[in-house]
Amino acid sequence: MSGSANQPPYLESSLAGFLELVSAGEPAPAGGSAAAVAVGLAAALSAMAARLSTDQLAEASDLVAGSEALRDRAGVLAQADAAAYGLVVMELRSPRESDPKKRHRRVQEALSVAAGVPTEIAEIGADVAAIAAQLAERGNPNLLGDALTAALLAEAATRAAAALVMINLKSFPDDERVDKTARAVARSAESAARARRILDVGLRL
Repeated sequence: MSGSANQPPYLESSLAGFLELVSAGEPAPAGGSAAAVAVGLAAALSAMAARLSTDQLAEASDLVAGSEALRDRAGVLAQADAAAYGLVVMELRSPRESDPKKRHRRVQEALSVAAGVPTEIAEIGADVAAIAAQLAERGNPNLLGDALTAALLAEAATRAAAALVMINLKSFPDDERVDKTARAVARSAESAARARRILDVGLRL
């Protein structure tokens, strides 16, 4: 499987190398890792925009630190998602037993464990979107495009991660992570809308 011991860690891969891994005919890295990388890029853009907004925001250094912490965690989760889904694939590829219900239960349990990573990705995405919206509203106006891109990327990644959680937990509809990621989607959408409003106002002036 891509991302296994014979592959370099994603954070040590070139961009071209990572894109090739995603393109390969292997189960991972896939949607969850891609969502995590998108969140990481959004956080990196937010850190850059915050660094260049010290004249506009007294809390710019705090936003830099927060964005970088979220960026670093998203990078870790890109690898973690592939590892978690690898356990699901192992169960799916395991020899069939005389008791199909038992095997089905093991697969569902592996999917439940794997849902933990995209849950965290979604929550981080919502946090990044909130920072980006703040930068779009009050940061350096010359960086509006970067802040807006960060907010939109973070929102999209949050939605993607939440969808993966719903898919993984389709046998566990009452799992609290379904509601948790739905709240993250709502938060990210509100933040992205705030950032878009700044663009709309600027275009009307």
